[in-house]
Amino acid sequence: MMPALSRSAPAQDAVVLLQVAGITKWYGEQRALADVSFDIRRGEILGLIGPNGSGKTTLLETVAGLLPVDAGHVLWQRSSLPQHRRRDVIFYLPDGVRPWDGQHVIHVLEFFASAFGRQAAELDEVTRSVGLEQVLGKYVCALSKGYARRLMLALALLTPHPVVLMDEPFDGFDIRQTREMMALMRRVAAHGRSFTLAIHQLADAERVCDRFILLADGRVCGAGSLGDLRVRTGKTNAGLEDVFLALT
Repeated sequence: MMPALSRSAPAQDAVVLLQVAGITKWYGEQRALADVSFDIRRGEILGLIGPNGSGKTTLLETVAGLLPVDAGHVLWQRSSLPQHRRRDVIFYLPDGVRPWDGQHVIHVLEFFASAFGRQAAELDEVTRSVGLEQVLGKYVCALSKGYARRLMLALALLTPHPVVLMDEPFDGFDIRQTREMMALMRRVAAHGRSFTLAIHQLADAERVCDRFILLADGRVCGAGSLGDLRVRTGKTNAGLEDVFLALT
């Protein structure tokens, strides 16, 4: 049996790095996000939880600065963080992206390592940690879905950004691979980086996340640790699925 994933310090004791305040987003007459507010804390793994169409991807894209908003703002350590400066502190990994399809995996990794001043030993460590050694000579376009996700995680780990946003980070992994990537994120988070993960698989989210933002129809319907959400719903032994259904 695999050991349980170790947790970082209690999220409520961590330093708040980024605050999302009242984000609202419309697409024409359709409202995608409605007054969404939450914070991201240093060294935590935060889960954005909700069904398809709940606004998870739109929220990540607005926080990352890829989409303009109709209302609300983002703060970095209590100071305004305008859209054009988000890239200084946030690294965003969309779902289904394969950068530089016509390049070999090793060349993409080396480019990122060079761009961010990483040494060869650091590149080797990241490559091993995500399990890319067997595919370094392959073209990116030839990678399986799982290996493509490993490559994207490796690129995130090579960057210095304190906040990493990831959309469906475990898509394409089997159970064992998912647990391996979760354990890797936990080790990285223990050194102070923060991960915000949009996940629709609640069992995966419950295993790896310290806190949760529950989204339904573009609104926050619950926020906090699983313990906090259990208290709010009165379901003292419930899993994440049960508290999500109770709050939505």
